[in-house]
Amino acid sequence: MHVEDFRAYCLTKKGVTESFPFDENTLVFKVMGKMFALCGLNRLPTQVNLKCDPERAIELREEYDGLIVPGYHMSKIHWNSILIQDNVPQPLIIELIDHSYELVIKTLTKKLQAELAAL
Repeated sequence: MHVEDFRAYCLTKKGVTESFPFDENTLVFKVMGKMFALCGLNRLPTQVNLKCDPERAIELREEYDGLIVPGYHMSKIHWNSILIQDNVPQPLIIELIDHSYELVIKTLTKKLQAELAAL
């Protein structure tokens, strides 16, 4: 998956915004103000960070050794870094974007969840 495809897919999700809150090279995607994906634009190969259920994160890291690793500059328990231009199948990357998005939505207040549903 190319970074342009990653970006385009993230932006299809309801309530998502993109910004550069850290520096000009780290693109951050948020749903209702909460971060669910990051992408380093100047890193080759392209690496993204996605939130992940801790047990599933361990399974993915074992299955995709070296391609999915503990989150770079993130909580190593709840975030994975994924080399998206290597041998990680695109359907899995899409699934992991969806998973990250859903995990963040679950943490939103009921008020924010209602606002998101109304969009």
